[in-house]
Amino acid sequence: MPFAEDEMNAADVSAGDTAWVLISAALVLLMTVGLAFFYGGMVRAKSVLNMVMMSVVTMGLIGVLWVLVGFSLVFGESIGGFIGNPMDFAGLTALLNEDAVVDGTPTLIFAGFQAAFAIIAVALVSGAVADRMRFSAWVVFAVVWALLVYFPAAHWVFAFNGSVSENGGFIANNLGAVDFAGGTAIHINAGAAALALALVLRPRIGFRRAPMRPHNLPLVMLGAGLLWFGWFGFNAGSALGANHTAAFAWINTLAAPAAAMLAWLIVERIRDGRPTSLGAASGVVAGLVGITPAAAAVSPLGAIAIGTLAGIGSALAIGLKTKLGYDDSLDVVGVHLVAGLIGTLAIGVLANPASPAGEAGLLHGGGLHLLGVEALSAAIVLVYSFVVTTVIALVLRSMMGGIRVTSHEESFGIDVSAHAESGYEFSQVPYTSQNITRSIVIPAPEQQEARP
Repeated sequence: MPFAEDEMNAADVSAGDTAWVLISAALVLLMTVGLAFFYGGMVRAKSVLNMVMMSVVTMGLIGVLWVLVGFSLVFGESIGGFIGNPMDFAGLTALLNEDAVVDGTPTLIFAGFQAAFAIIAVALVSGAVADRMRFSAWVVFAVVWALLVYFPAAHWVFAFNGSVSENGGFIANNLGAVDFAGGTAIHINAGAAALALALVLRPRIGFRRAPMRPHNLPLVMLGAGLLWFGWFGFNAGSALGANHTAAFAWINTLAAPAAAMLAWLIVERIRDGRPTSLGAASGVVAGLVGITPAAAAVSPLGAIAIGTLAGIGSALAIGLKTKLGYDDSLDVVGVHLVAGLIGTLAIGVLANPASPAGEAGLLHGGGLHLLGVEALSAAIVLVYSFVVTTVIALVLRSMMGGIRVTSHEESFGIDVSAHAESGYEFSQVPYTSQNITRSIVIPAPEQQEARP
């Protein structure tokens, strides 16, 4: 039986709650556009369109995949606590009945809300492979990764017993971990996958030797602003109602990124001598990531503490890629994995029993149990994502004859070779299949390393 029996009453639908979830779903979908700007501004000008397209195409790929089978794999009747039955809600046809209700809202809009989560979770990974992954390889990877990594992890974390189906995932129901809006399923998951994919692809040409500065910082700031704006729907919308829990999550989603931005800027001022706009934008995102799992579990003071820790931790972590030699182009590991871990583990320390989650962390007399549960759930998702992503990348590299662009394309930029377009067009000669090759000028070897 796919639906939980107590969720099958159309009279239980709340117009106010439904309106809030509809708005929140749209806000979360907007976040992927914000991510495209955020990532697009951070790459070099020669690859901005390719970076934006990696997020945009994910909206199409995962949007269709979610309707066909994704929602069912995440929220269908659980098979051993690991994955939902793919046939329960295939095509979403089983949700067309007006009696399909979840927490006072039509299950259809709940499906739409969760679709936006799935889209941005996949798009996040793309930041680690900027400037060097073939677009066709990214398309295939995004579909396979969603099927084999994101959908299972989302089932473990988001599918509660009796919500959509009778039985759900093992992290939510057996371990009892607190993860309000996806610190494990989305951010730790995407961060671990980003690390695996970056290792398989290997560093960009000129990594640690040539400058690879962001080409458009106003675009980065615009993207960060859209992400913060949309994140209110991401976190407060996860309450699935216009209620006290939503208000609790909303104020924490204000406090944590504000503190994280300040913390990042202070680190830059002490370490580098000057605070930067890129640091401010990155600090905001780190704080948003950190508060995501804890948005309904800590007080506003706890949110400030999490934001501060996330801002400091991520600001320091992004330097590891240079020391360790892995090329995570746009710091998905340093921001999403690190801040996601900080936010998840902080629940075990800062969880306030007066919060909607009702759990007590170490500082509130809760003992070590909750911290252990949070650490275990984070470790499970991290290890699963890293291992399976590595296997996916290696198999695709073998089957597709490589998943990285040629050195020729990488040196000139992927925009022209992959999309026959340029983000900033100054030439009067159009890029067509006939003249695209002739329009490409390969820099001399000594120029390739110094090319910004």
